[in-house]
Amino acid sequence: MAAAKKGRRPSGSQGYPGRALAVILIALVALTGGIFLTGDRTPRLGIDLAGGVSITLTARGGQGDAVNKANMNTAVNIISNRVNGLGVSEAEVQTEGSKNIIVNIPKGTNADQAEKQVNTTAKMYFRQVLAAGAGAPAPAETPTPSASGSSTPSPGASGTATPKATGSATSSPTASSSAQGRAVSGALTSSVDKAPTPLPSPSATDDTGAASGDTATDTSVPADLQATYAALDCTNAKQRAAAQEAAGDPAKKVVACGDEGGVWQKYVLGPSLIDGKRISGANAAFDTQQGNGWVVNLTFDSKGAGQFTSVTSNLSSQQAPNNRFAIVLDGNVQSAPSVSQALPGGSAQISGSFKQSEAQDLANVLKYGSLPLAFDISDKTTVSAALGGEQLHGGLIAGAVGLALVVLYMFAYYRGLSLVAIASLMVSAGLTYTIMCLLGRAIGFALNLPAVAGAIVAIGITADSFIVFFERIRDELREGRSLQPAVARGWPRARRTILVSDFVSFLAAAVLYVVTVGKVRGFAFTLGLTTLLDVAVVFLFTKPLMTILARRKFFADGHKWSGLNLKSLGVKAPLRRVRRTHSTETKEA
Repeated sequence: MAAAKKGRRPSGSQGYPGRALAVILIALVALTGGIFLTGDRTPRLGIDLAGGVSITLTARGGQGDAVNKANMNTAVNIISNRVNGLGVSEAEVQTEGSKNIIVNIPKGTNADQAEKQVNTTAKMYFRQVLAAGAGAPAPAETPTPSASGSSTPSPGASGTATPKATGSATSSPTASSSAQGRAVSGALTSSVDKAPTPLPSPSATDDTGAASGDTATDTSVPADLQATYAALDCTNAKQRAAAQEAAGDPAKKVVACGDEGGVWQKYVLGPSLIDGKRISGANAAFDTQQGNGWVVNLTFDSKGAGQFTSVTSNLSSQQAPNNRFAIVLDGNVQSAPSVSQALPGGSAQISGSFKQSEAQDLANVLKYGSLPLAFDISDKTTVSAALGGEQLHGGLIAGAVGLALVVLYMFAYYRGLSLVAIASLMVSAGLTYTIMCLLGRAIGFALNLPAVAGAIVAIGITADSFIVFFERIRDELREGRSLQPAVARGWPRARRTILVSDFVSFLAAAVLYVVTVGKVRGFAFTLGLTTLLDVAVVFLFTKPLMTILARRKFFADGHKWSGLNLKSLGVKAPLRRVRRTHSTETKEA
């Protein structure tokens, strides 16, 4: 008899099932500990279950923009990106009719912040400052940031911290002490004028200024614009709104207001020198080098980088205030720094005593682009979760009834094997619940009614995997094998079937998630997640547990309540095999 090869596992060996069980149980304990450490002990609920805010935006055409289907669809995509940029998931953004967009935001989101995000046009222009003057102090509701002292304040500069922009250059200029008591780039400095600067005389030729990106600027101010500038009171909300509306035309000289460090400033601005569309990226960051606090870093595309270098080169050769350029967002001056030298490179920085949320909001709207249309908020309502709560209650009852029926069927048909199936279902449910709780914080996942439906459907998918495995084991027993070899031989066959079935389910969920929008994506996401967990549970829990139980007498001997009784399976006692002997004939001598 040939000796067994060294290191070869004996027949019926099932590997190390204890290790697989340990892996999945450790994962379950770690996930459970995670939800207690983070405090997210329940899944985040969608707007249909927890309520939220519903905002209706009505488009108004302006500046040549047409309210058409293409522009409305573009606006929907931009608004959706902005809202999701706040960490909101399951927010519904969809058109209603030809002019309305409905934005449903789940509870738990800052409604005021979201409202500002969805209604901000985010059209930015870089304009030359032709004249600037200080207005009355800002309204009481505007917080005035405190300023640190300056060792060498410049004449006429305010002691209040003011917004400024800094540009990145290949060779960084030497930092100097500013009027605001902070180190800023020597090439790009922000200032606040306490007294109006003289208005240049109007030009007798063209009063529209240079086109966007043209550095040959016209610093004259038409007479009618001088009168508008003189009468403008930026502390008056109505006048500010009117100036903001008029400042939207990038091809004309305009008047505008800006709140710099708690002091309202009014400006006469030239035509747009750089369009905000040239911004290719924006992000909020905390500036630790120059002590500017939260800032917004801008990156220009190749064309915008060239324009920025050309503009700063031209402005640096002019006298104040014409050496300043204003960063204008939606008709409001965000910052108006002065330029002392050309700034090469394709990036700039906006700062101005921003709070973290303000810097992130500004970066968010700039990063995702300008809305093609202007919108008015025609309706804003709070959505009650009462109806969704009733539907959730009904859905949970339906899920409980379905689960109970599955358990009863498993117990009636598989007897003791049903305990394996029930334990596997409990492990799968525990993994699904803890992962959903943690995904609310990690990716903003919100559980809505379709997602609950996906979880209920997953019960049947998971039960199918157990049934396939159990039936393969029974088939092996019917062929006359004992339980341990039956488990060993039945698993490879069942594994292929389980993987193919789960792959089809996951593929369907992935396609559904990609091609659909809104709540249906919640159903697809949950279905895909539970399908992946089904594979993990079957491989790391069900099969190892079945391997261990196959060594127990209750199952190995085919007890009538084990679900593996040979008589119940229709297996007859095997006939005793008789070894055949070959007869030999005796030859006569």
